Amino acid sequence: MVQLSKYQKWAFVLPLIAVLIWSLNIAVTRYVADYISPVSISFYRWFVAFLILTPFMLPKVWKQRAVIGKDLGKLAVLSAFGMVLYQGLSYTAAHYTTATNMGIVNAFVPVFTIFISYLILKDVPNRFAIFGSLLSFAGLIYVMSQGHISSLFEQGGHWGDAVMVVAVGFYAFYGVFLKKWQLKLPLLTSLYVQIGFALLYHVPFLLWFGLDGINADNAASVLYAGVFPSLIAPLLWMVAVQAIGPNRTSIFMNLMPVFTAIIASLWLSEHWTIYHTIGGMMILVGIIMAQKKTMKVPSQLVETAS
Repeated sequence: MVQLSKYQKWAFVLPLIAVLIWSLNIAVTRYVADYISPVSISFYRWFVAFLILTPFMLPKVWKQRAVIGKDLGKLAVLSAFGMVLYQGLSYTAAHYTTATNMGIVNAFVPVFTIFISYLILKDVPNRFAIFGSLLSFAGLIYVMSQGHISSLFEQGGHWGDAVMVVAVGFYAFYGVFLKKWQLKLPLLTSLYVQIGFALLYHVPFLLWFGLDGINADNAASVLYAGVFPSLIAPLLWMVAVQAIGPNRTSIFMNLMPVFTAIIASLWLSEHWTIYHTIGGMMILVGIIMAQKKTMKVPSQLVETAS
């Protein structure tokens, strides 16, 4: 058995902190939904991150422009899926559902990734992946229907949860494209260029919907979203991957629904119910089973998690 060094043991704290930051951001997203529009918070998030990174990254990006130019189209696609569609739809979903439900649905990324990998990478899932995915999907439906499956069809389902499912689907595409293309760019360089594209993508939406101003009600949330989940968490995650490996690191993502539920309960007064417990356990067990002897979710480049 390979023994871990003292540094590697401490490195297990890093993904824990990263997942905690992303979980808190889900609660922040739900909280700020009443004070700023989805397109505005999405734009401000990446604008703040871009401003912070520019003094450090712009000279490096300029020097690497020839190398970056070869992958510019791919970076544009990654930005569209991971930073605009996933994040924008997540902020939209926050207007119609709870942070607790958003955290649970967000845990569905590995299952979506398995089937999108089959379509794009031709990675054929085994029986564990198929059964685990079906179990997770059943758990997701159970949560969305609040424990009453018939109501899902009678009332057309929960709009916010459905939007979040679509958002998670886009993020799964993002992860699969990362695996497919295997870009040879440093993490921060890739992140910086993708943020630049994200800001450009926001322009037509801002022209159509307008840009809400920053005020006392939303300033702290905007600053948090632009710094902690956008910059600090990905860096902690990257260091953890290097120290303890991608497989061990990726396991910590399963804690996101738990952390989100605790934060939402303490801060937003949301209630954890029996259908959350049953559906959440079904999703978690299904995810663990689905990843048995199947492709690993690309965890070394979790750049835009919620």
